[in-house]
Amino acid sequence: MEPPQQHRVTATATVTASDGVRLAVYEHPGPAGAPVILCVHGFPDDHRVWDGAAARLAEEGRFRVVTYDVRGAGGSDAPRRTRAYRLEQLAADTTAVADAVSPDAPVHLLAHDWGSVQSWHTVTTPHLAHRYASITSISGPDLDHTGRWFRAARPGGLGKRALQSLAWQYIGFFHLPGIAELACRTGFVDWTAGRLRRRLETGEGPADYGPGLAARNRAGLKLYRANVLPRMLRPRRRAAALPAQVLAPSRDVFVLTPWQTEIADWAPGTEIHRPEGGHWLPSHRPELVAELVARLVDRTEGTEKEAA
Repeated sequence: MEPPQQHRVTATATVTASDGVRLAVYEHPGPAGAPVILCVHGFPDDHRVWDGAAARLAEEGRFRVVTYDVRGAGGSDAPRRTRAYRLEQLAADTTAVADAVSPDAPVHLLAHDWGSVQSWHTVTTPHLAHRYASITSISGPDLDHTGRWFRAARPGGLGKRALQSLAWQYIGFFHLPGIAELACRTGFVDWTAGRLRRRLETGEGPADYGPGLAARNRAGLKLYRANVLPRMLRPRRRAAALPAQVLAPSRDVFVLTPWQTEIADWAPGTEIHRPEGGHWLPSHRPELVAELVARLVDRTEGTEKEAA
């Protein structure tokens, strides 16, 4: 794909979730009736993590690309109660946005980090799954699968679980009330993330990307507190039946490759990619993300020949 020309992204709507939380929604221009790609970000990001990939997809001229700020981030409301961030509610949020921007056709999900966590939950919820045509997941596992994955007996499983547990230490820190918020507010989390991006990412990130994200979006810490322990302790069996692909960056120090990719038991046929790069692949290699998403959408929509 060629680098995109500059174009304007406008706030198109405020979608009201089932519990009254207002979600800020943004749309990149695209033709009416085109497949909709709905992008879901993680913590501590907001919708802007998708700017590069969304611009490239929009420049294809074949897709409508929609991003939104999840609850607790960006221009969306940040409810105070931790229970307001449970996965069931997050799945309802994503579906409310999908219904608002594409009421007559399923949407294609592009998700990263916690956006992937909630998107996997969404597409494996039976009464919601029909609203989604495909999913591209980057650096974010299904939490119910995580609980089963840590219990499963498989070759090399003990070593993989030990390494992932080490990589997961930050989640324990995020469970510390007050202390984690202070680390976000004072800039420590943003400083740490910035150092990791400089050391581990390949590709150039946007010049204005990163500063102050955790400080502004610290309400997103409730995502961890509302969901991780319940799902780890009591994992439920879920299944994904839609076209799917996983992008597992080779230098991701938070979500290691086995955790993301050993999913054949509940998401069979998922296409696996292991691109060079770190955890923030969407912001640092947007051209690759856009290319792989466009391919999956074309295959799913049956438009590969037209797009070639």
